[in-house]
Amino acid sequence: MSATRIEWTRGDDGSPGVTWNPVTGCDRTSPGCDNCYALTLASRLKAMGSSKYQQDGDPRTSGPGFAVTLHPDTLGEPLRWRKPRRVFVNSMSDLFHPDVPDWFIADVFVVMRRTPQHTYQVLTKRPQRMATLMAAGPPRRPSQWPRPWPLPNVWLGTSIENDRYTFRADHLRRAPAAVRFLSLEPLLGPLPSLDLTGIGWVIVGGESGPGARPMQLEWAADIVGRARAAGAAVFVKQLGSRHGRRHHDIDTFPTELQIREYPA
Repeated sequence: MSATRIEWTRGDDGSPGVTWNPVTGCDRTSPGCDNCYALTLASRLKAMGSSKYQQDGDPRTSGPGFAVTLHPDTLGEPLRWRKPRRVFVNSMSDLFHPDVPDWFIADVFVVMRRTPQHTYQVLTKRPQRMATLMAAGPPRRPSQWPRPWPLPNVWLGTSIENDRYTFRADHLRRAPAAVRFLSLEPLLGPLPSLDLTGIGWVIVGGESGPGARPMQLEWAADIVGRARAAGAAVFVKQLGSRHGRRHHDIDTFPTELQIREYPA
């Protein structure tokens, strides 16, 4: 477990959220991955000798310390957390990466079932696999698989960075979930094709860090208005570093973007 400064993982009382990484490593799959923070961090952690980041991924799509790696020894971590937490699952990977076996995904969900005091946020760029697994019923660990289904403490989400990838929301809609959410971050263009039917939560954010690509405020404002019309909660995380050094400071946002809501 690691505390995280990611704003949308905070608890209802404002306490910091945490990350839980039973899998590390990934492969870039679309333009939103170009400046992947996790890939850069994995390289740094490998150099520091961290045991979880010693396997290198394909240099064409991944990098040093960022090969997809299972960590079964971390599966039990949430069982030891007594205080309820909001948990970002696999901040350093993608649970539905093709190299993560069905049985391991099932084990992750078993832990989430056994810890109903926590709220888990599972975010993927591969919602087609997620929807197929979730809609078909559990991968087989039959004696332990969670009931009821879907789990009331698990939110499922997908990332969309430009209009070419709005089809990911269609796959997400096929996945049974207590809450379905979209992370529109980094937002690299307007999303005129985005259908928000069945989406309970929309996160919007620009890109930060070296080489950050700009986000136009009108793209974010359009999404906020459409999410409101669709009845979805909205969370404007940040405006991107092209909008200045205080791009995380909500008090400096345009009034119509000063919104940080969670789904009911």
